[in-house]
Order: sequence, then C-alpha cells, then structure tokens
Amino acid sequence: LGTAVRLLAEKKFNDISVDDLAKGAGLSRPTFYFYFASKESVLLSLMDPLIQQADSGFDGAMESLPSDPRRALRAGITTFFEAFAAHPIMARAATDALATSAELRTWWAGFMQVWIQQTAALITAERERGAAPDTVPALELATALNLMNERMIMATLSEEAGAVARDRIVDTLTHIWLTSIYGEAP
Repeated sequence: LGTAVRLLAEKKFNDISVDDLAKGAGLSRPTFYFYFASKESVLLSLMDPLIQQADSGFDGAMESLPSDPRRALRAGITTFFEAFAAHPIMARAATDALATSAELRTWWAGFMQVWIQQTAALITAERERGAAPDTVPALELATALNLMNERMIMATLSEEAGAVARDRIVDTLTHIWLTSIYGEAP
C-alpha cells in the first residue's frame, strides 16, 4: 500500500502496473496476487478509509436537519470534501481509475447509491414536515445533488481550469443544496 501511494504521487493510476507495485514492495508477482486480486484492489484498500470518513458526513443529519438545515447540510458536505481533500493523490487516482475500471465504477456506484438514498430520505422528511416544497421527485433531486458534489469536488481537488476554489467549494455546494431543497436558503 505504501508503494502504491508513493507511485501515485509520481504517475497516474493507469500508468502503474502490478509489476511496479510488486517490485516496489519487494514482492514477486505471485506473492502480490496472494494479497491482492488486482491493482484496483490495492486502490480500493487505500480508498476505503476515505469513503468511510466521507460516509460519516450525514450521521445524525435526520435529527439535526429540522433545527438547523444549513449547519446539517454544510457539515455533511464538509466531511465529504475534507475526506478527499486530505488525500488529493487518492482522489486523483480514483478519478483516473473510474474512467477505465469497471470494478472501481461498480464499487463507487454502490457508495453513491447509499448517499443518494440518504439524501432522498432527508428531502422527503423535510417535505413531509412542511419545511421544503414538493418540487421535482426527491430521488431525482438527490441524484443530481450528489453527482454534482462528486464532480465539483473532484474538479476542485484536481485543480481543473475553471473549478471552484478550495476555500469556496463547501460554501458553493451548501448554497446549491439549500436552495435546491428549500427553494431559498433557510
């Protein structure tokens, strides 16, 4: 895993081979396969703690949302952003790998679906208590918001031209979430 982190700091995930990983770790290729099924498995092992941290972003949101929606949503977005911002090499590697690896796309889609379902439940709860207008279907809105977060955060962390600055991304996303869910910032 340490070899993978070191190599990812130097080159793109797709340019790293199993041989590079094995050799860098002082392992033979067969020994590498004893521990990992593929180079994607190595990246999954490195990404798992980041995903777990990001996943904690909406813990308790259902309870705190009614009293302070701005704070609850901002906390979730901040947790997600900080999980990946603390490890920009991993964020870049995951973005690169998602473009070419079906295994990683399936893995990531599973997490995205969890976050989308949680968001849809939050939107539905806010509508049911009369705090948010019933506009587009909650699942569609939740999907759009989560996919937007994913793309915008990765663009910011990759320093793409035109991306929102690091110090503005959480504020920007929070504003969009609040106005999309509530019609205006509460």
